[in-house]
Amino acid sequence: MVDIDIHKILKGKSGNFNLNIKLHIEKGKIIGIYGASGEGKTSLAKMLCGILMPDQGKIIVADQVWYDSEKKINLKPQKRSANLMFQDYALFPNMSVRKNLEFALQKNGDSKIIEDIISIIELENLQHSKIHKLSGGQQQRVALARAMVNMPRLLILDEPLSAIDEEMRIKLQDYILKTHKAYHLTTILISHNISELHKIADSVYELENGSLHQVKAKSNSDNNTSVSGKVVKKTLKPPFVEITIIYGNTHLNFTTRAEKAANINEGQIVTIPEDMLNTDFK
Repeated sequence: MVDIDIHKILKGKSGNFNLNIKLHIEKGKIIGIYGASGEGKTSLAKMLCGILMPDQGKIIVADQVWYDSEKKINLKPQKRSANLMFQDYALFPNMSVRKNLEFALQKNGDSKIIEDIISIIELENLQHSKIHKLSGGQQQRVALARAMVNMPRLLILDEPLSAIDEEMRIKLQDYILKTHKAYHLTTILISHNISELHKIADSVYELENGSLHQVKAKSNSDNNTSVSGKVVKKTLKPPFVEITIIYGNTHLNFTTRAEKAANINEGQIVTIPEDMLNTDFK
């Protein structure tokens, strides 16, 4: 279980702003967070890991206090059971895949976890290859494996699937789901891709004006999630039509054949399967 109640003044494009984060995460759940650039998503990730210190508040993970401004508690990053996967991977280029994972494993850690993760993320044929010889998608798989190797109490994935093609993005989404199913790690997934968050996360939050706003909660029966919103634009692109809806404070697009959208008009509330959404957050 994770309880976060932190506050910090950050510098934004238009000057300073207050970041006020209050969030409760049940053990083993995946929380998705999206928002415009500069809203404080990466700063939040850094504060949870101990790289950046909040101005005040508390961070409690599995009944362990990581940060408490009143009690002057601020555990160092190496004392927190948290792993952060940045979008730039931060791998050792001249080490092999396996050596990167072994280096990340804590002293006296169970080396069997390396074998298990290599199998789940399908790195068997790459484990002895040097990082600098891998493609971007392969390096992201290694970075994901390394972030999980110590079974952290809190796993934070900051834009883990950026800058790759759609086919590889879908594969990596599946790897995240497979490893989560295997290990039930409490996870915060930060992404601009709302469709991605709806596919992976149990709950989705928008970070706007310094605060989190929940926009979706997945029930236990949700297998194919959907998004509901008001139609604000309908653009004919024969033989297709592009529909723009408002979801929270975000505009999302989806494309379908014109005849299927004949009865959809501006102003209507429609429900769209998440896998039909074809844009990132804007």
